[in-house]
Amino acid sequence: MSTGVIIALIVIVAAVVLLAAVLTLRSRGGRGGTSLRRRFGPEYDRAVARHDGDAKAAERELAARVERHGALRQRDLEPAERQQFEARWTAAQERFVDSPSEAVAEADRLLAELAAARGFPDGGHYEEQFAALSVHHAHHVDGYRRVHRVAQARVNGAQDGGADTEEMREAMVEARALFEELVHGGRHDGGRHRAAVDGGRGTSTARGGHLPLFHRRQAKES
Repeated sequence: MSTGVIIALIVIVAAVVLLAAVLTLRSRGGRGGTSLRRRFGPEYDRAVARHDGDAKAAERELAARVERHGALRQRDLEPAERQQFEARWTAAQERFVDSPSEAVAEADRLLAELAAARGFPDGGHYEEQFAALSVHHAHHVDGYRRVHRVAQARVNGAQDGGADTEEMREAMVEARALFEELVHGGRHDGGRHRAAVDGGRGTSTARGGHLPLFHRRQAKES
């Protein structure tokens, strides 16, 4: 066999090996992206949007969240703790009729305390707590983001956080789904809680807005 033929064979083999390596890496990356999309659901799309459509950058961020918080073990609540959190949430819902922004701010505080009680990072470090929550409760974590945004805007001097009453009501409804998952210890039953919340809401003309009646038993006649 001539030297030229041997060199040609070596080049061909090297090219095949290189191509196989590239295809393997792409395949792994695709599976990783699919896994992250499945795990994070709508939060995956929000991460891509934050990165101006760069899916790879978004996947690096989400993968880092999983690496930091994926092994977190959630602590069960004692019955007395659960009752206290539920009573406080009910009070916040009732307050919404007269003071929506205060109710949303209370929901923000309550979610931070509840998450910390379940073993997530302390609410004083919102970004880290939110990242951990997104790993374990991705499908409902946006409600926390929304109420926190309104609450922080109030701290900075904006009475309603730039949100109208309907937007605050929607934030409370979304946050309620996360609250239910945390307070009852579930991870995948938030859809039923959302249905219960949405199915029980009504409207009121108080203060000229569209207000929530989160449960029919709490409905107030206008």
